[in-house]
Amino acid sequence: MRDAITLTNSERKELTRRANIRTGRAEDARRARLILLLAGGHTWDEVSKRLDCSRGFVASWSKRFTEQRIAGLYSRHLGQVTTVLTPGLEARILEVTRRAPAGGATHWSTRKLGAHLGVSHMMVARVWRKHWLQPHRMERNMASNDPDFEKKSADIIGLYLNPPAHAAVFSVDEKTAIQALDRKDPVLPLSPGRAERHGFEYFRHSTLSLYAVFNTKTGEVLGKTAARHTSAEFAAFLTDLVIDQPCGKEIHVIADNLSAHKSKPVTDFLAVHPKVHLHFTPTYSSWLNQVEPWFGKVERNVIARGVFTSVSDLKRKLLRYIRQYNKSSRTVKWKYTDPSRHISTQSVGTGH
Repeated sequence: MRDAITLTNSERKELTRRANIRTGRAEDARRARLILLLAGGHTWDEVSKRLDCSRGFVASWSKRFTEQRIAGLYSRHLGQVTTVLTPGLEARILEVTRRAPAGGATHWSTRKLGAHLGVSHMMVARVWRKHWLQPHRMERNMASNDPDFEKKSADIIGLYLNPPAHAAVFSVDEKTAIQALDRKDPVLPLSPGRAERHGFEYFRHSTLSLYAVFNTKTGEVLGKTAARHTSAEFAAFLTDLVIDQPCGKEIHVIADNLSAHKSKPVTDFLAVHPKVHLHFTPTYSSWLNQVEPWFGKVERNVIARGVFTSVSDLKRKLLRYIRQYNKSSRTVKWKYTDPSRHISTQSVGTGH
């Protein structure tokens, strides 16, 4: 049993008033009753039982009363001092956010910046949200260094917006080195509250390349797989495209600047087929090629989570996806929202 607390008459009167008050805070009355019980000779266990509190609660408030008497029973805010967000503090938060933190980290978090500036992390979050700042996110960009960017891009945009009459426009590209990966462990299927799970070990059954041509008018895709990615295979794929079209029809093909697209087999093919015209996108501007979003669908829907027992199995599943896609193919609703940027409206013609 701890030493009993001795109260003066004025202290007992004040504590009794607090313990019996009905309009104040319940915690104030509880602390007053605690001190009165201890002063009456009750043990800590008895006080804990009567007030339904822990021994730590009794120890904390009895110690504060012993050291500070009545003044020690007032609540004290132990958290962070509230800071008013002034324009100057807001400007400082924005300024520091744009600088890398010391210690090797690449960007700030709200808590790290709050601790650095001595403010609440929620205040930092409010300032970031107000000014649309997201230091944890990063986007990649690549600017074209092609001196003929405007001319080439206007040519391709013209093919999309105002295609030549009685001609077909296609976007062509290849997805190379697609790996036929087979999982060592069985895939655990999706279930309520649990995502599909794949083992991290796999067998690698070599690779293949997928050539695809996207019809900008119908949205249909012509696909072909090849074991190797060569200029001869690309020329052969263009031959398949020509055979698939009516004889003598003008064909415009949009492709990127890959060396295989400008090799001698391709040049010889174009010499034999004068109705076929190749249009090359500017450097670092593959976003102009409409087949690229379609390759993104193939990656998400077939390759990323696929399990392939062999290269033949990979080929079969890719071609099956193309057949199913063509049953409900959709065109790309192409638009250029701001022609004043890099592309003048006068430059966008008929695609020639």
